[in-house]
Amino acid sequence: MSKLSPSLKALINAAHARPGPIPAPKHIESIYSKIEREATARKVGRPSWIALSTAATMTMNSPDSMLVLYNMASASKPVAEGVATAELMREVGLKCIGFNGVPRTINMLNAFRASLPSPIISSLSTTPTRLPTPSNVDSINERGRQLWDSIYRPLETKLEKKLADAHPDLPVFIISGEYGTLFTDPPRSTGANVGRITTSLVAIACLRAQQGVGPQVLSHVFGLRKAFEDGTWKEEPAAGEEEGIRWLVSDEGCGWILEKVDEVVEALGGGLGSTFAPFKAKL
Repeated sequence: MSKLSPSLKALINAAHARPGPIPAPKHIESIYSKIEREATARKVGRPSWIALSTAATMTMNSPDSMLVLYNMASASKPVAEGVATAELMREVGLKCIGFNGVPRTINMLNAFRASLPSPIISSLSTTPTRLPTPSNVDSINERGRQLWDSIYRPLETKLEKKLADAHPDLPVFIISGEYGTLFTDPPRSTGANVGRITTSLVAIACLRAQQGVGPQVLSHVFGLRKAFEDGTWKEEPAAGEEEGIRWLVSDEGCGWILEKVDEVVEALGGGLGSTFAPFKAKL
């Protein structure tokens, strides 16, 4: 019982199941560079375009492309900035768990770390910061509630009830386990923070690249706009200047976000769309 038959192994690794990651297409760097140029021209900050590109790439399961993105973003930069970029990208990757699931994040982040230069690897934080304890669980729940309310107001209570109707623990897990523990940044002096604007960009990028979840894309587009309306964008000054954030949350800016994700998906998916099971098995 401990060994698998050759036929079962072959089925697990069948080509139509796409069991492995996507290689980096030759032109993917030009797409990332275009995103950077357009974001910079609109005064959208460096964390914003890096997070957008990282989340879409994580969703499409292409660790080689993620390394291309890192190399492009850290080229000619001091080691300290290269470390900060790597910390930002892997923090975005961690948050992708809430949208893409654990397995894809495990595989992508393991491959990403292994591909980084040794001086960068040795400088990355090794201190966990999200362990729930009796002394911090209330603050975790409070952070989750604040982010939930910020994204979904004025429908936050109605939506929570709807989730509870589906399963009573569904809103508990989402608000405390994801919004509190994962999507918000804990108090810490190590690693990278991914603030309110950037977290909404991660959500939109993952969900758009994933495909099939239009209602959630819509919700997080509104959530991005509400970050500007309620002023929480000011807590993340690196996300962009006020002029840039104002543009980003506009119809034109939100359209740009979706179009940039589509361009990454088009390149990595070879025109076949998302890697979330786009093919029909040949039985």
